[in-house]
Amino acid sequence: EIGLYTFAEVALDLETGSPLGSGQRFQDLLEEMALADQVGLDVFGVGEHHRPDFAVSSPAVALAAGAALTGECLTSAVTILSSDDPVRVFQDFATLDLVSGGRAEIMASRGSVIESFPLFGYS
Repeated sequence: EIGLYTFAEVALDLETGSPLGSGQRFQDLLEEMALADQVGLDVFGVGEHHRPDFAVSSPAVALAAGAALTGECLTSAVTILSSDDPVRVFQDFATLDLVSGGRAEIMASRGSVIESFPLFGYS
């Protein structure tokens, strides 16, 4: 299998030099998913970040939006279990698997930085 993954970084608009908004970046992400499917990639992954310079904080939601546009395998390119409820993660990805017709996968991690922990009530 061959595919790609992204954290949906909010990059600069090449024409204006100003940052793209998260909404525009998310629309671009959906176009990337569709293009990856059109060129025959096997998998498309979306990672999780909780910072303003990344457009996706919920991979399952982003992948569900892309499920209607693609026929490929959809995976998180990482879901951080250390700051989430594992039952909720299971339910979200089980639902994504239903929405996508059985094409969902999950890649889980404990996380490598603690900067988002205060958002979830952790020290």
